Amino acid sequence: MTDQHTLIDIDVPAGTCDPITLEIVRGAIVATQKEMEALIERTAISAFIREKKDFYTALFDDKGKMAVGSMVPIFGDLTTPVIEKFPRASMRPGDLYWYNDCYGSKGAVTHSNDQVLLAPVFHDNRLCAFVMCWAHFADIGGIYPGSISPDATSIYQEGIIVPPTKLVDAGVVNEMALAIFHRNSRFPAQSEGDLSALMAAVALGSVRVAEIVALRGADVVQDALAQLLERNRLMVRGKLAETFDYGTYKFTDSIDTDGHGNGPFRITFSLTRERGADGEDIFTFDASESDDQAPGPVNLLMNKGVPGMALGLYYLGGDPSQVCNAGGPLSLDNVIYREGSIVQPRFPAPLGMRGLTMMRTLAVINGLVNVAGGGAPASHSAYVINIMRGTYTNPAGESEPFLLADGIGVGYGARPNADGIDAVYFVAQENYPVEFLEMGYPVRLLRYGVLPDSGGPGKFRGGVGIVREYEILADEAQIAIRIDGVQNPPWGIGGGMSGGVGAATVNPGQANERKLPPLSEGTKLHYGDILRIETGGGGGYGHPHDRAPADVLEDVLGGFVTAEAAEKYYGVKITDDAVDDAATAALRAMRPATRAFHRKEYLDELV
Repeated sequence: MTDQHTLIDIDVPAGTCDPITLEIVRGAIVATQKEMEALIERTAISAFIREKKDFYTALFDDKGKMAVGSMVPIFGDLTTPVIEKFPRASMRPGDLYWYNDCYGSKGAVTHSNDQVLLAPVFHDNRLCAFVMCWAHFADIGGIYPGSISPDATSIYQEGIIVPPTKLVDAGVVNEMALAIFHRNSRFPAQSEGDLSALMAAVALGSVRVAEIVALRGADVVQDALAQLLERNRLMVRGKLAETFDYGTYKFTDSIDTDGHGNGPFRITFSLTRERGADGEDIFTFDASESDDQAPGPVNLLMNKGVPGMALGLYYLGGDPSQVCNAGGPLSLDNVIYREGSIVQPRFPAPLGMRGLTMMRTLAVINGLVNVAGGGAPASHSAYVINIMRGTYTNPAGESEPFLLADGIGVGYGARPNADGIDAVYFVAQENYPVEFLEMGYPVRLLRYGVLPDSGGPGKFRGGVGIVREYEILADEAQIAIRIDGVQNPPWGIGGGMSGGVGAATVNPGQANERKLPPLSEGTKLHYGDILRIETGGGGGYGHPHDRAPADVLEDVLGGFVTAEAAEKYYGVKITDDAVDDAATAALRAMRPATRAFHRKEYLDELV
């Protein structure tokens, strides 16, 4: 006989779940995940979670393999950090685990603002699954409000570090651990509200998964999750074999700087396909040739699951029969990193602005696929962050602190058959609306729209970036700016040209106008100052002269491309809001020669 705390491990025969039930279970767990996300969105306090939607939910099988996750390709193995410290056999109903330890989790989370909550799900004394919520918290201590700064040179300057911790023990909350965490935040009410939202979402997910197991049976659900993992794994391996012939493929891209005068930093990935002794393919991903880690906070601690997750999401391509899960990571046989590199830094290197490197790694993976002839998109910009902290006079006449972390969208790379996506922050996350910003912060938006000519010219145009102009209504403010891709703009491919670059300007057009370094901290602003931020665009795909003149005209009329750029790059003459056919034919008769890639100029390869 087993007591209520005994772990029961059962090997379920394959085929226990029939194909129809498999789709029913798949739909049910996807619905559970979306319900958890909706709860977080509606109950979180801080803007970065509630409005930006910088959060993530997932469900895992009984062994901790991700069965269903959001379309966010930067996470690896989120359960092992907990299971290593708290073995599955010790877990009980009502337990809840918590961490944000980047190095302790081997990059499962990649900067300290990200909080992970993980709960085991039981049914009839049997551990059946795990549910997880993750979200970016606005402030967890550190060198400056917001916890993230280009000035950081150590992860200790980026806020409190929480190792895997049992937050709730069989239903009993560790209130002292919460008190310590919230005491380290400059905005504890936000911290308390956000953690409550995550705890509620995990509790909801646990109830819903337990209901699915009770309805369908633990064996059926266990086999269903195993089938979904294997289906995804086989799909990704099949797509890898279609894309990559036997041999080694390599691609290099760079980020500009770490904010401390160092850089550029090259990121080099290779993928090798070889035949094993048993005749089966072996796929090896190798990042060991990437440059050394940076003194500044642009290091990315890549979990070994990240490359396979990114490739899996690329090949998934919106296939409704598949779900985002650990099948992608399981499709790669080997993942090789070099300790001390920018994608595998040594503790306690700072990680706060790892988003720049993360976005560039995704572009490098696109480049790998393209080198092999796979038809991935051209390169994208890295989303821009403007962190503004300071004080303002509230309606009661009192000085009050504020913290605005505004993530701003950019342009994504064009595809072999479509334009790039315009003005996107990251995946499904959103830009702050004007009304929300003006109601919640001491700023007035004077301008907010697409940035003309920021998308790389091509047969398919790169996505365009954004321009935002803030009028400062605070008494004083200090800003940190995070912009990349100025020295190394997003590359175009197949004749497509590189995307435009971002910029930050204080008081544009005035006598005291000044340009800010694209990765900088400590700029002081005062009441009445204007801050203009422009974000970069994605690279183009295909020769610009092959773009239909009617599409170029539509871009000009829509404000995405200027008439001057239409003539210079696309060979299309626009007169009186119409295409001048004769002039266009003459311009396109002088078709410029191209090479494989474009970054400021046409190149055979990026180095």
